Amino acid sequence: MHNYFCDMHIHIGGTWTGKPVKITASRQMTLTKILEEASEKKGMDVIGIIDSHSPEVQDELLSLLEAGVAAEHEHGGILYKGTMLILGCELEIKEPGRGEAHFLVYLPTLCAMQEWTRWLSQRCKNVQLSSQRVSARLRELQEWVEHLGGLLIPAHIFTPHKGLYGSCTDHLADVLDPTLVHAVELGLSANTDMADRLSELHTKTFLTNSDAHSLGKIGREYQSIRMAERSFAEWEKAIRRQDGRAVAVNYGLHPQLGKYHQTACQGCQSLLSADAAGRCPECGHKRIVRGVAARIDELADREAGAHPAFRPPYIEQFPLEFIPGIGPKLLEKLYQAFGTQMNVVHRATEDELAKVVGEKIAKLIVAGRDGSLNVQKGGAGTYGKVILS
Repeated sequence: MHNYFCDMHIHIGGTWTGKPVKITASRQMTLTKILEEASEKKGMDVIGIIDSHSPEVQDELLSLLEAGVAAEHEHGGILYKGTMLILGCELEIKEPGRGEAHFLVYLPTLCAMQEWTRWLSQRCKNVQLSSQRVSARLRELQEWVEHLGGLLIPAHIFTPHKGLYGSCTDHLADVLDPTLVHAVELGLSANTDMADRLSELHTKTFLTNSDAHSLGKIGREYQSIRMAERSFAEWEKAIRRQDGRAVAVNYGLHPQLGKYHQTACQGCQSLLSADAAGRCPECGHKRIVRGVAARIDELADREAGAHPAFRPPYIEQFPLEFIPGIGPKLLEKLYQAFGTQMNVVHRATEDELAKVVGEKIAKLIVAGRDGSLNVQKGGAGTYGKVILS
């Protein structure tokens, strides 16, 4: 068994011909550039590209396979240099009388993903694009994913914008079959202590993924997963916690860095409650966004710290981009010295870091490894930030 670093939620911004896929993502996020970044700079062993349903993305992948620079694994997944690609898709479902919610679909092979694309194209407006609204019920969706040998995982479940608990339901069983949900993605504004306050999640594996919309965001959240090898079959066993495979450690943002952690006004970031008219008493804006922490307080039936026996450690980390003083030039200097982000974050000693970036930045990087930096909380779409004492 080995532990592998895995980031399973990465968006495609554009195709190799320049067509958009995820509208809000950087056009630099093409399939090949993501694979290069993940393998050569980030040091990710496994990634999930969740716009693999897009026909032009599949064309680019086929070209990599035909050129021999990528290869399909006999147990599912596609290997590119030092990184294993798991094919995925993000979609949106709106159950009658409820808000929208996003879900991640992962499939073992390109053939299965192509079949998924055909099914999806009959149920959405533009199958080329990411996160499309699908004309289907959640239980129908679960059955089809199961038929294709895949996994369906609710995405960023607590976020107010299109998270399952954030905008759709109070309980899993109200909208889907909980027995077919083996994992949930926490999102950037929650951690394990917060999520395990819901007892119905005590049977679920927790995933911490980047939801990257730019190359630099890859690996801002990830997990170490214990598997015998890198393949879809092994990853699925880990999600189901079978035969000793499992998530070994979740490496997530300090949740207060998340842009939806606390309730705040979208207009002025005031933390005051809405007035009788539902507006911000500071600026009059009509949109006060309920934070993830407040939503979990509403749903919780357990005290913080109550975890199932299998729950792995959650390590609160500060990604390098959040650390004051680290910009693009210094990041490149770190990559040149240590190879990958995973080497910088996990393997380089403080003394080794200091020789490259100086003692002050080295101390901040080491402090960021275990979340021991002060934070100004994020909310209403604005990320938190590190506050230096």
